[in-house]
Amino acid sequence: MKNFQNKTELSNFIGTLKANGNTIGFVPTMGALHNGHLSLVRKGLVDNDIVVVSVFVNPTQFDNKEDLNTYPRTLEADIALLKTLSNDQIIIYAPTEDDIYGNQVESQHFSFEGLEHEMEGAFRDGHFDGVGTIVKRLFEIVTPDRAYFGEKDFQQLQIIRKLVELYSLSVEVIGCPIHRAEDGLAMSSRNERLTPVHRNIAPFIYETLTTAKLKFGTESAKDVTEWVYEQFKKQPLLKLEYFNIADIATLKPIKQTASDNFRDNKSYRAFIAVYAGDIRLIDNIALN
Repeated sequence: MKNFQNKTELSNFIGTLKANGNTIGFVPTMGALHNGHLSLVRKGLVDNDIVVVSVFVNPTQFDNKEDLNTYPRTLEADIALLKTLSNDQIIIYAPTEDDIYGNQVESQHFSFEGLEHEMEGAFRDGHFDGVGTIVKRLFEIVTPDRAYFGEKDFQQLQIIRKLVELYSLSVEVIGCPIHRAEDGLAMSSRNERLTPVHRNIAPFIYETLTTAKLKFGTESAKDVTEWVYEQFKKQPLLKLEYFNIADIATLKPIKQTASDNFRDNKSYRAFIAVYAGDIRLIDNIALN
């Protein structure tokens, strides 16, 4: 399995692969890989001749320095995990900050036509500037034919699609279903940092989302939202940061009544962010 730390060496190698007719898939990650990441790589291997997996904890998308410092870094284990899928069709790119940013670790400012101001953007200052900066740079380095992102970070997925549109980047962005544990908890590298007590109660997040989806068929978005907040008030081990029902195209909150929920030909999702102790978890679910 080839492992690159230098962007020029990687770009040259990919150029040779593409000149020989190989298609390139790309899965950008921050490491601490789990089965959710592996599901993206598997999809990439089906669609492409070669899959590049980047492993880089990007400092510019963290608004909390402590979260950046404590984010798990497990490169050797990540490589071993990827080898279980393929030893010759996967390339790892594990750059240093200098290789990506040089001597200026800072974000480019982006306008994603308002997508960046909703939900995560409202609670994580500068987060999507950091996401846009690193994804754009990685796309320029890897030059993939297709790139794969999990729908757990659905807002991020929509923003990356907008990034590709705005900059006319020649990559197909493919969203992949959320990979869940057997108890419903959305796979996340942060799950490993949950205490046993918080890991035991965390599936409550998905349980609440699935019930909210059922309620959305007969109740207004306002009533469903109020119901969700009431459920979390009864759950002292979890702190609800936000719950939104939004149009997936604009990410703007829904304003319809229950009777309008399925009449306007729009697609809606419920989005949620919850603290389990010190660990922040996000999830979402399609409603219609």
